[in-house]
Amino acid sequence: MAKMTKSQIVTALSEKTGLAKKEVNGFFDALAGVAYKEVKKAGEFVLPGFGKLVKVKRKARMGVNPATGEKIKIAAKTVVKFRVAKAVKEAVL
Repeated sequence: MAKMTKSQIVTALSEKTGLAKKEVNGFFDALAGVAYKEVKKAGEFVLPGFGKLVKVKRKARMGVNPATGEKIKIAAKTVVKFRVAKAVKEAVL
């Protein structure tokens, strides 16, 4: 099964809510913008009923180059993870 594209999501939300695609697309973009700013500023963004985006610091670690088997050092970095809400897990699984 193929993943839904942004335009497919916008179309589906438009049909479910009765709003114009342009309005849904604007809302979708605004939500993404707010999420990015909150994660950058506060370290997390909660989307009730779905989960939350969390900024996490990864420690430096040793890794292996799969092509050569050579050990390499992977630098510490900050990443963003999505933690799924319990309600979503229960509904989907």
